[in-house]
Amino acid sequence: MSAPRNQVLLVDTRDRPLGVEEKAAAHARPMLHRAFSVFLYQGDRMFLQRRARDKYHSGGLWSNACCSHPGPGEEILSAARERTLEEVGLEAPLEEIFQFIYYASFAPDLYEYEYDHVFLGECRDAAWRLDPAEAEEARWVPLEELEEELVRSPRDFSAWFLAAAPRVMEEIRRRRG
Repeated sequence: MSAPRNQVLLVDTRDRPLGVEEKAAAHARPMLHRAFSVFLYQGDRMFLQRRARDKYHSGGLWSNACCSHPGPGEEILSAARERTLEEVGLEAPLEEIFQFIYYASFAPDLYEYEYDHVFLGECRDAAWRLDPAEAEEARWVPLEELEEELVRSPRDFSAWFLAAAPRVMEEIRRRRG
């Protein structure tokens, strides 16, 4: 059973809960809150989704398989699995590989200030099923090609993806030997 999706958990810089806030309010002021980012790979390819153009921020940008917020009292790994299946129709065993804090300003009253838990999963099924409210396009891209795109066209990617992708790619390569 998922928690209310219109609320986020406010946290301090060590991810300790401070309270609950309505999602829109937390993004209207820079309020640090808990989030997660799910990255999926298959061999030497990473799954990318292009965010739906009408998302409240970063619409039309390429990003990782899923990014969202666990609701208050919701276990983060369960939330990550559930949202990934809902948004892109893919399942994989997920493992948290690191955490980081990032901040991005999109407008005078729209911010991302997140304590992000990054999950990685090796996906066996390559076929996706997108929720059009979340993503408009998807693709599997070889890591080498992705590295080139990140250098050549960084504005085509979400802020959190740009921050996390290099470490995620390093971990994928480490796992592949």
